[in-house]
Amino acid sequence: MGNTFGCIYPDDRKASPRRASRYPPPRPLPSRPATSSSAAFTPSFNARPSFLSSFTSSSSRKERDKRRASSAGSLDLDQHESAVIQEQAIAAALLFRHHQSNNSLPFIRSTSVVHPSPGSKKHRFPRSSSTRQPSPSDPTLRPQQLVNSQQGVKIHGLETNHLVLVHGGGFGAWCWYKTMTLLEESGFKVDAVDLTGSGVSSFDTNSITSLAQYVKPLTDIFDKLEDGKKVLLVGHDFGGACISFVMELYPSKIAKAIFVAAAMLTSGQSTLDMFSQQTGSNDLMRQAQIFLYANGNNNPPTAVDLDKTSLRDLFFNQSSAKDVALASVSMRPIPFAPVLEKLSLSDMNYGSIRRFYVKTQEDRAIAIPLQEAMIKSNPPEQVFQLKGSDHAPFFSRPQGLHKILIEIAQLPAKQACSSAPELRHLLEYGTF
Repeated sequence: MGNTFGCIYPDDRKASPRRASRYPPPRPLPSRPATSSSAAFTPSFNARPSFLSSFTSSSSRKERDKRRASSAGSLDLDQHESAVIQEQAIAAALLFRHHQSNNSLPFIRSTSVVHPSPGSKKHRFPRSSSTRQPSPSDPTLRPQQLVNSQQGVKIHGLETNHLVLVHGGGFGAWCWYKTMTLLEESGFKVDAVDLTGSGVSSFDTNSITSLAQYVKPLTDIFDKLEDGKKVLLVGHDFGGACISFVMELYPSKIAKAIFVAAAMLTSGQSTLDMFSQQTGSNDLMRQAQIFLYANGNNNPPTAVDLDKTSLRDLFFNQSSAKDVALASVSMRPIPFAPVLEKLSLSDMNYGSIRRFYVKTQEDRAIAIPLQEAMIKSNPPEQVFQLKGSDHAPFFSRPQGLHKILIEIAQLPAKQACSSAPELRHLLEYGTF
């Protein structure tokens, strides 16, 4: 969702006129005198033979033709690769929905698809086409340092090994597929939930009228959680407001709450209130907004959609092309009523749960100044920082995000919380 709701502008853009498909025939070249077989005629305006024509051999002409052919071939190859990526993403989304409709997904209560990585080694994700250029200050890491990063993770003795992942506005459980793979292969139990009207949920987004209705699939998980059991609750983007709502309802069932580039509100605030505090304007967000009025134009918007052509620049400026394609065929509109709802948070319930925040350094949707303002107004126990991450660290920096989640999970249950946040840096240098 990002700060989608900071500025409301109707989408009144018009399609550009179709370019003419016919052109006048070319003018014939003027007649020219015969030249020697070793020289090539170079046409010029006013039909004057160029003095360089006598030095342009047939071999030079062939070299030019080869260069032009090579350039055209490169363009064709790029277009072909883009088409293949788009087809793969569409196929993956269709396969996901087919399996979901047949209840054939392997995860308990999860609505996310996790495909096995190629090869026999763990965590061999395809290399990302991240736009972040390597810095001379980045240390050189051996591949096995990242591939074997889960070695030594101790599951026994943890306060809990159960994580619940909550997506942001417009996203779905599908966005956590890399994070789920890493956590499950490290021995954790993971639930990724589709909120009402999101992911594969069949509910109409325009019909959602409250935050409680929107987060019902999440509260269902806690209602069925055994007595004495706790979870690590993770929220991204608008999912931060959603987990805050649940923290107030189930404080005894949540060991720690982790806000990942998320809306971390104070009592009495709505998500719209928080994002309206952002100074300056976000042109990318305003251009991407498409407001939906299912109840008529004279009534408030019922949902907000996003222009798919703007997703890469806004959310995924450090993510791979395959992940951008997956998001473009999977993202859905964001219900507007929950965004307007003000939270009621108490120190006894919400305030009793340990909170952690993960900052995303290259975020264009929730910029660093807004993240820091939320941290200052509602300080968590610790703040982690992901270098080179866009708004979707589960795509652009999955290994770095995984390390942070593991570190938080391994913190002792009775560790004292400081009154001010302790800034900790975790830099992700890999390209996974």
